[in-house]
Amino acid sequence: MVFQERTYAVLIVSTGEKFDEAMRALLPPTDYYPVVTARSAGEARRRMLETVFDIVLIRTPLGEEFGSRLAVDVCRSSGAGALLFVKKELYDDVYAKVMEDGVMVLPVPTSTQMLAQTLRIMCAARERLRRMEERQATVEEKIEEIRLVNRAKWLLIERLQMTEEDAHRYIEKQAMDLRISRRAVAENIINTY
Repeated sequence: MVFQERTYAVLIVSTGEKFDEAMRALLPPTDYYPVVTARSAGEARRRMLETVFDIVLIRTPLGEEFGSRLAVDVCRSSGAGALLFVKKELYDDVYAKVMEDGVMVLPVPTSTQMLAQTLRIMCAARERLRRMEERQATVEEKIEEIRLVNRAKWLLIERLQMTEEDAHRYIEKQAMDLRISRRAVAENIINTY
């Protein structure tokens, strides 16, 4: 990828080193770093507790499970994208089971071009999801600020017999005069009373 400012952390889950080596050859460190491997679904789940991954590549079947459950868990519990590699004859059945959860599926064997395009699509989807997560965090922070300010207003009403309008004005004025956020003023009021 040209002029990319971000790299994508990748987890490769497979039972064989041959697949790992083939994937590593297609994942340049300028775009994909770190690239970590796991030999089983259990090991993959442990690695995901230690590190946040952007992309999880799963070569089915895995030892203790097929791999589709792991892929679904990845998509449901994190912002990572999951890509399952399955035998051609299983492709339609596996795709039908996992597509609702956002898991991508490629038949094996697949072309290098198809894999490269799929990885780029996964990176684009990850960026879109990352922006949505940032917006959600911003909204949650604003909601928390509103709760704190309302709590502080009610403390002023209760303790200092202010009207709601006066309490609101007091918090706004303190924020402007002290050049701090309304949240900081609310926290001071809550700590005081």
